[in-house]
Amino acid sequence: MTNENLAFAPISAAPIAVPTDPATAVLDQMMARVGVDGLTAAFADPGLLALVDQHAAAVRDALADAGRPAGVEDLAAYARSIVAGARRAGRRMPEPGAAPQAAGAWQAADWHLLRLVAVCSIAVEGDLL
Repeated sequence: MTNENLAFAPISAAPIAVPTDPATAVLDQMMARVGVDGLTAAFADPGLLALVDQHAAAVRDALADAGRPAGVEDLAAYARSIVAGARRAGRRMPEPGAAPQAAGAWQAADWHLLRLVAVCSIAVEGDLL
């Protein structure tokens, strides 16, 4: 195969946008740590997608019960509380790119990871990232 058969994306000289808002930065970090891999696996497996949807419903209910919308600030605060609780319980957060990839691994994942994937799902659905 020669290079003429390969497609290349143009490289932009524009700087990469880095979130200046701390809440958006938290959600970006959650996407990097669990959201991308978790949502990719969920979209490929209906059972896992249903599980993530149940967690997302619980997140929405918790925010609604507290009288808070599912906005950037509120989702970030919720995510921070899940991470803090997981750390207190001795659970670790995966580094960006190190989360499970297979749907089966996600179905067996700790509760806090699935809840954070649900937070990411809500953020994506709400076009908050």
